[in-house]
Amino acid sequence: MTQTNTALITGASSGIGKALARIHADKGGNLVLVARSGNKLETLKSELESEQGIKVTVIVADLSDPDAAYDIYKRTEELGIVVDTLINNAGFGGHGLFHERELAAEQKMMQVNMVSLTNLTHLYLQGMVARQRGRILNVSSTASFIPGPLQAVYYASKAYVTSFTQAIAEEVAEYQVTATALCPGAVDTGFVKAGNLEGVDVWKNAKSAESVAEYGYRAMQKGQLVAINEKGLDLMLNWIIPLLPRKLVLKISRQGMEKKVQPVEAKTTS
Repeated sequence: MTQTNTALITGASSGIGKALARIHADKGGNLVLVARSGNKLETLKSELESEQGIKVTVIVADLSDPDAAYDIYKRTEELGIVVDTLINNAGFGGHGLFHERELAAEQKMMQVNMVSLTNLTHLYLQGMVARQRGRILNVSSTASFIPGPLQAVYYASKAYVTSFTQAIAEEVAEYQVTATALCPGAVDTGFVKAGNLEGVDVWKNAKSAESVAEYGYRAMQKGQLVAINEKGLDLMLNWIIPLLPRKLVLKISRQGMEKKVQPVEAKTTS
């Protein structure tokens, strides 16, 4: 049976993705939830179906697998699910000097943050264009506006997402399809632990996943191109940073990612 008003959300088991799922469900929309953690997805499915009376489909997938996007698309096609809204939320980072980090970890990051996102967008966008309706929300980052020493690949991958999203938005505007890049600053999710970012001051004032999800969902509904959830960051990234010397920008960016070493208390002996 064909579903209507259905949103497919990757990385839906926690953080921004989980918050976005709840927002869409609150509006009466059906869901396809995608993540690696099947147990968490099933718990969320039971909660949302019980509370909202909607239909939730769970697809367990690891987006670092090159075939994941095709497998997800094939599954929704088999179930006759029409995806009206695609939310590419899954992504992760990692901290350290590029030449010291494991290349395999960087390759997985690129696969999840860029390649699988691109594949899913291509697969579902064709149907949206044919139906002349649809919305895409790609969760990027304010990191996409500058290079990121100590998170070189992560920042670069998000630059791709923001650029890619705007380009396809222009291409499909005539078909009543929109694409929005959500570019939040620091967000209070499992990102810090997963990316080995404990001790980085940027996350001391992190915004809640729920507030970021609300901001992004509204921006998507409006068909906004790029959505930055903090006015101060918007001003800094769009009006101040572009005027600064490039080497200074790099130094500032690196300082923002430096880990603060906690002083060790001196031990006394008796």
